[in-house]
Amino acid sequence: MVYEIAALPVHPQQTEAFRRAFAEVEPLLTRAKGYGGHLLAQGIETPEQFNLIVRWQSLEDHSPGFEESEDHQRFMLGLENYFSAEPKVYHIEGGAFPGGDFGVPDNGASLGI
Repeated sequence: MVYEIAALPVHPQQTEAFRRAFAEVEPLLTRAKGYGGHLLAQGIETPEQFNLIVRWQSLEDHSPGFEESEDHQRFMLGLENYFSAEPKVYHIEGGAFPGGDFGVPDNGASLGI
């Protein structure tokens, strides 16, 4: 199991519009090969900072897989105007969180771990 962690800096006045735009492009992510769930979380102290955590079966499913797909291009086109700086993406290896599922109440997405 591999987790993609993307720090997404959003223009402060556009956080709600970003959430709506993300909901529109979300299906492009969720249908990707190797996708295993995701969490989009807004910062508390820095609400203009979002973190997207995506669980992938393998690193290759994300990169080059999803990153080189037309769906990824469309996903990014739907979000790029909201970014105040270039997103930073990195990967970690890991298993499940102790204690079961880690759900997301606001959009229904879940890491499903």
